[in-house]
Amino acid sequence: MPDEINPVLDLVFERVVPVRRELLWKAWTTPDLLMQWFCPLPWKVTECQLDLRPGGRFRTVMRGPAGEVHDNVGVYLEVVAPERLVWTDALVPGWRPAEKPFFTGIITFTPEGAGTRYHALGRHASEAVRRQHEELGFHEGWGKALDQLVALAKTL
Repeated sequence: MPDEINPVLDLVFERVVPVRRELLWKAWTTPDLLMQWFCPLPWKVTECQLDLRPGGRFRTVMRGPAGEVHDNVGVYLEVVAPERLVWTDALVPGWRPAEKPFFTGIITFTPEGAGTRYHALGRHASEAVRRQHEELGFHEGWGKALDQLVALAKTL
């Protein structure tokens, strides 16, 4: 991958899935579709706004089974259809710095055989924040979400 990985600051999730990247891209970039798979059940995305351009808004509201609410707002830094999405919550729309940045996400979709190599990179500003993200269930949660994404993409 062209993105250099720093094991102290970054988390990586990668898997080859039996779905064409165009379908994965569609599910990542269509709000109604993203809401169906983006967080592991029983959590649900109840609101989603995607403005697919550098500086455009990336927002999801996730609700948990006990009434937890996570409103996540950020911006896209790079959008290269159907290959790559980069977004961050370190900035909000208008290129304003966020009050509490958490991470920058980089998703790449690379054709591999009849499927796609799905590569997710989470970049963090500190080891403590990376560790927090990992302890929140980064690998397990992203794995479950990807399973849901693949199941949905197979129906498109």
